[in-house]
Formats: sequence, structure tokens, C-alpha cells
Amino acid sequence: MVAAPHKSSAPRKDTGEKLIASNPTARSNYFIEEVIEAGIALTGTEVKSLRSQTPNIRDAFVEVTGRVKLEAWLLNAHIAPYTHGNIWNHDPLRRRKLLLHRNQIDKLFGAITQKGLNVIPLRMYFKAGKAKIELGVGKGKKKYDKREDLKKKSAQKEMDQALKQRR
Repeated sequence: MVAAPHKSSAPRKDTGEKLIASNPTARSNYFIEEVIEAGIALTGTEVKSLRSQTPNIRDAFVEVTGRVKLEAWLLNAHIAPYTHGNIWNHDPLRRRKLLLHRNQIDKLFGAITQKGLNVIPLRMYFKAGKAKIELGVGKGKKKYDKREDLKKKSAQKEMDQALKQRR
């Protein structure tokens, strides 16, 4: 008899990931077409703050800038100042550089400029002691798309309940 896995923020044994923060509104507001994992360049107090508190990535987005050398930046991600930090504590809303391969950055730049897609953080986690962020490349949903998703979800829920009662 196998026990059902429970949902928690504890590290998953199979991947070694420890969830720090997630963005639940991302999948409801965007059609996510592709998911990319990126590293984040952080200062020491930011890492300590991530280990003790949860950041806010709901309003965060990714911007790809640069003339000769393209770079990806995470903007509007709020990481609270470290409680035991001193005068060299970090700014909570500073731009954070994303660590990606050149071809991944080029792909993101093409998706943003040519296709008009958005790059949104889906979740932030520690993987093997390193801070990582999962980015979703997608298109924004309209109001009628959101209503359609709610209808599908409620219909599925009703079918599941009917099947459960039948058993």
C-alpha cells in the first residue's frame, strides 16, 4: 500500500527542490506556451532573506535589454530586506540578472519583440542550494478566455463529483 503524497513546501526527494514562492495568478492570466528554468544573480542578504521569508513574484516580469549583448532581467520581484542585515542590506525591488544561455536569451527576445509574448515568473525555488526561477513564456488572456476556463473547471468538478457519488 502506497501512501498518497502530501502537498507542502518541504523539499521533494526526487528532485531536491525546495519551493520558495509561486505565482498562482500566472496560469489564470496567461496562456503559458513554454517553461524555462533560469538562475538568479543574488546578493548574500537576498539569499538569507529567501531562506527565512517568502518573496512576492506576482507583479514580476522579465525584460530583455542590451544593444550589443542581450541580458535578461527580473523586475518588480519583491525580496524583503534581511532582518539581521546592516547598512549594506539590499533594495527589495532591485533589478536581478537572470542567468541563461545565449540561445535562451535570444529566444526570449524574439518571443517578446516579434510575437508580442510576455515572460512571467511561475515559481521560485532552491535546487541543489542554488536559487532558480521558472519562467513562463505566454500570451495574456482576455476576460472571455478566463470565463471559458472557469466554465471548463466547474464542469470538470461537477463530473468528478457525479462519478464519486456513483461509486
